[in-house]
Amino acid sequence: MSAQPDAFTVPADPDPMSYDRKVLFVAGAGRSGTSTMAGLMKIMGLHVPQPEVEPDETNPRGFAEPAWVVEHHSRLLREAVVQVSDSRPDAWFETGRVATREPERIKTAEWLEGHFAVNPELVVKDPRLSWFLSLWRVAAIRCGATPVFATMLRPPSEVVGSKQKYYANRLGSAHLAASWLNMLLHTERATRESVADGGRVFIRYADLLDDWTKAVMYTGEQLGLQHILHAKSERIRDAHRFVDPGLRRVSGTLDDLGLPKRLHELVAETWNELNKLADHDGDTPAVHEALDQLREGYVELYEESEAISRSSVVAAEQKTRRGRDKGEGPAGEPGAKDAADPAYVADRIPHGLRAAIPPGVRRGLRKAVGRER
Repeated sequence: MSAQPDAFTVPADPDPMSYDRKVLFVAGAGRSGTSTMAGLMKIMGLHVPQPEVEPDETNPRGFAEPAWVVEHHSRLLREAVVQVSDSRPDAWFETGRVATREPERIKTAEWLEGHFAVNPELVVKDPRLSWFLSLWRVAAIRCGATPVFATMLRPPSEVVGSKQKYYANRLGSAHLAASWLNMLLHTERATRESVADGGRVFIRYADLLDDWTKAVMYTGEQLGLQHILHAKSERIRDAHRFVDPGLRRVSGTLDDLGLPKRLHELVAETWNELNKLADHDGDTPAVHEALDQLREGYVELYEESEAISRSSVVAAEQKTRRGRDKGEGPAGEPGAKDAADPAYVADRIPHGLRAAIPPGVRRGLRKAVGRER
């Protein structure tokens, strides 16, 4: 007679190295809670490929960003001639063109493959990530991993206000709001093919701060993240200490930004539709259709604005040519005589190296180049 199993035997914990390969890509606009989400995933057991970007005064709890990813994206954006917060709809074509190059796909997949030896569940986050989601999707699949996506949602007025507060952005509220609109509309479209297999979630930053356990568990269940589903109590305690509701230090409304009327309407309508995606069973074809229409509306608005502002473009081109004649480099880049300009030098220090500079020294440098009072 065979022995009966003990009814009180607690099943052995699964070996984390036996989990299926999966890469969680945390996407969204900068200053929307992506660092908090990625940091929580790290605490719960997912692996942030090392080395990481060091914390600084803009994000003292850390970025949870792989330094290689930041430099990789920065190089690709330079090649595509696209800004991190670019409001041009055509910028997506430019980054897509760069991302489809086979050498870049090979390089990205090789880097990713090297980190699965540490942990089969990885988390990759960078404010530039959304520009290259297709590149990372291909890289993950080539490594035999499932790509999954968590997009953070924060009211656009707070995102704009936070960027203005911490990054001393000089381009104005309208530009920042437009870049938010461009980023979120295209990020949603780029991750839509993962809807069928439950491979994406949208998480409100406010929900994460109010009850991180609910938001993180929902993410783990929807995306099948085993480290979340089998989290130990000590990791949960560490996560409680990590999340600070006071992280939401910037508030305000869309009316405070003083946006042009049509831009204001598009931003408000887009925020309303994106919020539906964060609701249970809210990722529906009806919302997708509404967001497609809003994206088309934004493209039309941008094209109209470009046509009207052509004189400004011509004037900028003339100033660039005049500057080149005076010794500046091509395409408005500072020439040899400007190489000692502190702002020029500061802009060319790699992100990871900038983060390693002590906060007090960084503040002094920003004051020296006129980026902080």
